[in-house]
Amino acid sequence: MTLTELLPAVRELSEADKLRLIRVLAEELETSKDISPLVPHKLYQLPTPYPMTGAGRALFSATQHAESDRD
Repeated sequence: MTLTELLPAVRELSEADKLRLIRVLAEELETSKDISPLVPHKLYQLPTPYPMTGAGRALFSATQHAESDRD
């Protein structure tokens, strides 16, 4: 079944059923492997309009600490 075929039925669901569907789909994604579009150990630039160099250092430090805990 395609998304185009499924959407009309989903639109007819009650609000509560739509929320249940969202939860079911989120749980399935959570348990599936490798859903992240990010490549491990690759550096990504995260542009921001705010001068938050301290936040970048804190994030880097936290990731280094998390990695050392895994080893």
